[in-house]
Amino acid sequence: MIYLYFANVIVAGWISLTSLFAPRTALTTVFTNDLAYSEAIRLVGALWGAIFVLSALGLFYPGQMSLVLLFQLIYKSTWLVVVALPALLRHQPYPKSMALFFLVWVLVLPFVIPWATLFD
Repeated sequence: MIYLYFANVIVAGWISLTSLFAPRTALTTVFTNDLAYSEAIRLVGALWGAIFVLSALGLFYPGQMSLVLLFQLIYKSTWLVVVALPALLRHQPYPKSMALFFLVWVLVLPFVIPWATLFD
């Protein structure tokens, strides 16, 4: 679980910082120019900033912070099914590298989340 939190710190930190403070850089590096610029990118940055902070805490309190992993499983799965899959089927643009990252995360998280103690 520590490796997931560490990966979250790196990835969420980058996405958060670029989306909040350099959104045009985020467009090219995170969203691979598949989205038009919008101030909503900064909202995404704030969300990822929260994941960054909670994941940093997860490095020290992995069990207590495992709800952040469940949150990621839910929202990444939802985004893949509701946004990425329809765009793929309709041959519309979407952030492909983000979709791939989300897919890997969604496949790994169910095996890492401590389900038995999640709500203790």
